[in-house]
Amino acid sequence: MGRMSLLPHISASAHQFTEAWLENRRLSDHTRDAYRRDVTTWLDWCAGRGLDPRAATFLDVNAYARGLEARPMAAATVARKLSGLSSWYSFLLKLGAVATNPVGGADRPYVDRDHSATVGLTGEEVDALLAAADRQTGPAAIRHRAVLTLLADLGLRVSELVSLDLSDLGWERGHRTVRFIGKGGRPRRRVLTPGAALALDEYLRVRGPGEGPVFATTTGARLDRHAVFRLVRRLAADAGIPGAEKMSPHSLRHAFATTARAEGVPLEDVQDAMGHADPRTTRRYDRDRHNLDRDPAYTIAAARDRRRSA
Repeated sequence: MGRMSLLPHISASAHQFTEAWLENRRLSDHTRDAYRRDVTTWLDWCAGRGLDPRAATFLDVNAYARGLEARPMAAATVARKLSGLSSWYSFLLKLGAVATNPVGGADRPYVDRDHSATVGLTGEEVDALLAAADRQTGPAAIRHRAVLTLLADLGLRVSELVSLDLSDLGWERGHRTVRFIGKGGRPRRRVLTPGAALALDEYLRVRGPGEGPVFATTTGARLDRHAVFRLVRRLAADAGIPGAEKMSPHSLRHAFATTARAEGVPLEDVQDAMGHADPRTTRRYDRDRHNLDRDPAYTIAAARDRRRSA
């Protein structure tokens, strides 16, 4: 049997390994779908070259990565895809399906941890966005207000927001709370601010009791992330915010971090709230971190002046 005739069988086996790998990890549906697409793209690339993915080397991975960059694709996106692919190969390695992890020796693109391509929002722009939601009329207006308020007040990822079920809402020690599975499959718990709780309660009165997703369409289906993207951009345009066509739900997440740090919330508390494993990620979300008003030199000088005058 020739090499090319083996490829369909190899591809089927690889997809079975992929499903086993995904089932072995606690992931949100959005993350699971993204990982599945990343592996499928790699398998398609291998098939197009008559390459058995089990025999791929770091040179093959390098060629694949350079092809992604030439599309062009952002370095951070390429790095994320390679990270997922590396995890997939590590799983195969544990099962004895491959001899080595070819991604381990590959050249990964440099990612500037101090830069983010997400268009951020100032606190005033977030207020304008919420005001635009308030001006809406129609059956979906109350739902839109609740969606925007949870994104703004909690800094949730859009995947976390749309995955919320009614059973995830609750009370703990006097706090209104939401529970969900965050990035990396980690169980998360956040409080609802009074404003978020009010907006949510108003929406739930319209939505009605029952089970299933918190945010549902008129047909009862779960609201999807693409609808939230469109909502943010439309309301940003209505509010006259520059760059509205490039806004995303992630813009509100960045604004959450920036505002929290500007208001003096310790970095570690913001990191915990956002579910970041690395504090450097949280710092990257803080768009005001280079503000010279926050230079610690002023604090040091003020402390010295107090000691001198004591």
